[in-house]
Amino acid sequence: MVAATRKAVGTWLPGRLGLVVALSAAVFAAPGEGQERTQQAGQTVELTLERMVELGLRDSYRVRQLQLGVERTRSNLRAEQAGLKSRVELEVAAPEFAVISDYKWDSELQRNELVSENTRRWELDLSVRQPVILFGFPTNGFLSLNNRMYRYTQIGEEERDVRFYNRYFIGYDQPLFQPNRMKNDLEEAELDLERAEMDFRDDVVGIVTDLADDYLELFESAYERVIATSYVDRLESVAAAAADLAELAPTRAIEADQMDVALVNAREETQQTVSQFRLQAAELKQRLRLNASDSITVNPEARVEPLHVDVDRAVELATTLAPRMRELAISRRQSEIRLSEVRGSDAFRMNVRLTYGREVQDPRFENLWSEPRNSYTVDVSATIPIWDWGERKHRIQAQLYSMEAQDLSIEEAHTSIRTNVENEVRNLEEYQGRALSMQTNLEGAQRITDTMIERYRAGEVALLDVLNAVDREQDTAQNFLNAFLGFRRSVLELQEMTYWDFEMDLPLLDRYAIETDDLN
Repeated sequence: MVAATRKAVGTWLPGRLGLVVALSAAVFAAPGEGQERTQQAGQTVELTLERMVELGLRDSYRVRQLQLGVERTRSNLRAEQAGLKSRVELEVAAPEFAVISDYKWDSELQRNELVSENTRRWELDLSVRQPVILFGFPTNGFLSLNNRMYRYTQIGEEERDVRFYNRYFIGYDQPLFQPNRMKNDLEEAELDLERAEMDFRDDVVGIVTDLADDYLELFESAYERVIATSYVDRLESVAAAAADLAELAPTRAIEADQMDVALVNAREETQQTVSQFRLQAAELKQRLRLNASDSITVNPEARVEPLHVDVDRAVELATTLAPRMRELAISRRQSEIRLSEVRGSDAFRMNVRLTYGREVQDPRFENLWSEPRNSYTVDVSATIPIWDWGERKHRIQAQLYSMEAQDLSIEEAHTSIRTNVENEVRNLEEYQGRALSMQTNLEGAQRITDTMIERYRAGEVALLDVLNAVDREQDTAQNFLNAFLGFRRSVLELQEMTYWDFEMDLPLLDRYAIETDDLN
């Protein structure tokens, strides 16, 4: 767990601060009256960044909802893919009775006659339809194998006329000069799935970033407790020296009293940092869905490892690995599909239907498979638009304007990504330089404090001088912490922009083994 923390936030505490880490880590168990009692009530969770993300994503309702959204779009794609395969349909009209009178034209009498109809019809239509796919490309046409059978009875006043009919044939339907809806629906489903997967990754990366921010806030409280503890240790050393000097020179007893007051104030500040950590840990346990009896500990070690980020590579990752540009490209492609549909609407269209088969009609059912005769149909229909007052033209123009706006958004996104990445790399370099500088400066401040305390014991410097040295060490430690946290947050921002972990040099999602189809 400590090794993971070193990768996540670094592991370095300069000088004397490192001496109190082990003691401070034992105090950072929240809530409870002591670590031993807390362990009896529940488990102790030592948080690292990896552990934080693992717990945050483990039982997250948000992640589960996102995964179900991906599965929904994946099922829609499978449905569209299944539509490219054969489909068997059976239509049944059993029975269809008609006893009705209606006007019909009698060509011999040259007038309408009221004709009474009394019929019985039993019909079955079996069809096996297969979309026509050429070289993996849906043609929007269908090839079908069909069998149509019916029994038709016409009941007259004096006799009953019964006819059986059987026809089996091959049919081909092909729309021409109109949008290929079969291809478009399939592509739309593929794009929807890709977008859902990108939304999943984007939201999960956002969750990971939020968890990392919460971790850094908890780490900050833990480190401030270390600073406060170190400050108390320094003051105790000065107080011991002041007590020794007061025994040798009673006139300096006021210095011992001053140190007692300073120690009380310093210990109070330490207790405040403990309370702050406890409250943050309690709130974090609710978010991580831990038991109320569990305790959280953080190992507050910090080290700044120099990190170099190539701006051009970071920009490339932000435009290729991060989803923003691909989402814009998907929207652009969907607009192209809608444009093709708008152009096909109210435009010239043609439908061709061809059938060829064998048919038999006979009063006896057993004769339906004997002596069939050829049958075929050719049906060509077309729609020719003549005048629509420019409706189709304006709809097309509106869609073209929409695509032009999307092109501008893509261009703007390229510029924005480069600017943001360049700014964040500069921020990272600035915070890194400050953190490295303060890291070295803290070591110097600690050496100065050690020297001043020794000189105070020897009576060479005044109490005010040594207290100023102790305060400068504390301020330097706090400045180092601020620079370190700024550096870590810049790393997180750059990771969120590029979806890349530059410290481990691998994709951010691979670091946490996050997959869109991982439905646990």
